[in-house]
Amino acid sequence: MTDVDYCVIGAGFAGLTAALRLKQAGRSVALLEARDRLGGRTFTEVRADGSWIDRGGAWIGPGQDRIRALMTEFGISSYQQFTEGEALLVVDGKRHRYEGTIPWTMSPWAALNLGTVLLELGHMCKAIPLERPWAAKHADKWDRMSLAHWLDSNALSKPARELLETAIAGLYTSDGSEVSLLFALYQMASGGGPGFVLGVKDGAQDARPVGGMGAISGAMAARMSDAIHLSQPVRRIDQDDDGVTVRSDEMTVRARRVIVAVPLAIASQIRYEPMLPVDRSFLHQRMPSGSILKIAAVYDEPFWRGDGLTGQSAAPGSPATITIDACTDTARPGILCVITEGPIARRIGRLDPAERRRAVLGSLAERFGDKASFPVDYVEQDWSVERYSGGGMLSHAPTGVLTQFGPALRAPCGRVHWAGTESSAVMCGWVDGAVRSGERAASEVLQQETVTAADGLATER
Repeated sequence: MTDVDYCVIGAGFAGLTAALRLKQAGRSVALLEARDRLGGRTFTEVRADGSWIDRGGAWIGPGQDRIRALMTEFGISSYQQFTEGEALLVVDGKRHRYEGTIPWTMSPWAALNLGTVLLELGHMCKAIPLERPWAAKHADKWDRMSLAHWLDSNALSKPARELLETAIAGLYTSDGSEVSLLFALYQMASGGGPGFVLGVKDGAQDARPVGGMGAISGAMAARMSDAIHLSQPVRRIDQDDDGVTVRSDEMTVRARRVIVAVPLAIASQIRYEPMLPVDRSFLHQRMPSGSILKIAAVYDEPFWRGDGLTGQSAAPGSPATITIDACTDTARPGILCVITEGPIARRIGRLDPAERRRAVLGSLAERFGDKASFPVDYVEQDWSVERYSGGGMLSHAPTGVLTQFGPALRAPCGRVHWAGTESSAVMCGWVDGAVRSGERAASEVLQQETVTAADGLATER
């Protein structure tokens, strides 16, 4: 039996942040992680040449102040995403080079329709109260409608519709028919709107930490290495009037309170005694993750830059749906990140690895030329089969979920508190949102400690 003030479950950025802030407040902590590594849905691989590959979350952008604060705290700098050149878009077999957010080189009708839809989405996002999206004026209507249904009614150009499905539904690593329009609006609004979500320069992919996300999580872990217990999947949480008992296969932890900082679908695999309130229990059942393959094609140099390209591209329906330049701050070696999500990720995920590699590299060669066919390394991460992630980078809400069960996202259940990027009203879905949720959960348990102490003092008097 390990006896501590607080127990935290999950060593992604939400759990690491919660544990760090509690340790800094002078409390004893046990941080239990099911995997044999830190980082959760971030995963940085450091290569023999000193370069690194972020297999999961990687980018930071303006307004993501809490992850920036952590970087400042640990002396970790950032560098700007490479954006000098043109992006590529492949639709209907045609290859378009363009600058900016909207590929105006498509047909004027398609480009105009795309711009109009993005403008309307931005307008709708402004109507979402971030702390209570289920209370929006049109919440009931928007939550009954899938993102795909809304796009079908508003994106009348086929190329614009395909591109929007790739760019927006892809955020949720699922088909647009699986995602509530209200949830999509809430998630985009939490980052400032579709312009930020889909943007590179001054957007969600504006910059990266030097050393990758692992440089930050590693520095955090070094401050509290005695508190971290890897390969400890939690099976059960019992709470009583005096505290909680947390059990993994090899450990039992007794604490005043516990913070659960794992994806919702994974939280549902833990047994809670007594059972959680119905709304929270049903929320676990109703917010799944999707499918995402993230591949790093490594070359001796970023040859696309010499061709006047940024490395950013999109080809709806392709095995290499989206690409982005993922080079380190030294720009050597050349690293092209390939992201494939949703139904396509599931389809190519079923291929033999060699066949999948041929399909991906073939798609890259069609876009970037023959040089793309011959990487010096090829690193693949299929988050769909990560046992303790449950799928994509963000749990999503299907239709009807937010208006019915949204209020249970952050509310503590007795001595059980919740963290995770999905529970953050600001930057929901990004690493910054995970950090914010960890800080909120740590503040909650400390505040409750103060309330309990005050109640005890009043009783004595």
